[in-house]
Formats: sequence, structure tokens, C-alpha cells
Amino acid sequence: MKVRIKNIFPPGHVRTPSYLRGKVGEIERDLGYFRNPEQLAYDLPAKKIKLYRIRFAMSEIWGDEIENSADTVDAEIYEHWIQKD
Repeated sequence: MKVRIKNIFPPGHVRTPSYLRGKVGEIERDLGYFRNPEQLAYDLPAKKIKLYRIRFAMSEIWGDEIENSADTVDAEIYEHWIQKD
């Protein structure tokens, strides 16, 4: 399933790389539920949320300036960062 990473820039500790925000990738696999590291970083109670491995085409991230159009990058992204189109 294709998904877009939310294009937001909240203050504080976040685990989603800025270069992936606003980009479209495909869910490669569901990794299960884990406690939210963004809350854990501030010693707050952290609920469990789903974590996904998302695969992005390098051209989606870097445009036409990539060396090999078949290359991809995978990132583990928590569900609250995913905008399911």
C-alpha cells in the first residue's frame, strides 16, 4: 500500500527523518507495536503504536540526480507519521 509521510516539523525529539517528510513510499512490512520513542525521550508515559518499514524509491527522495533508478531506501516509521492516501 502506498503512503505519504506527513510533512510536519514539530518541535522536540522526533524519529522521522526530515528528508522523508512529504514523500511517498510503500509499506514493505508491519513490524508490530512499540512504545512511542518521541514520548519516551521526555520520560513521558508512552502508548504502544504501530511501526512500519516503508520503502522509498531513491528518485522520490532525491529526484532525477540519483545514480541508479532501481535503488531504494527503507525506513522504519511510526503510524502517527503516516498519511494513508
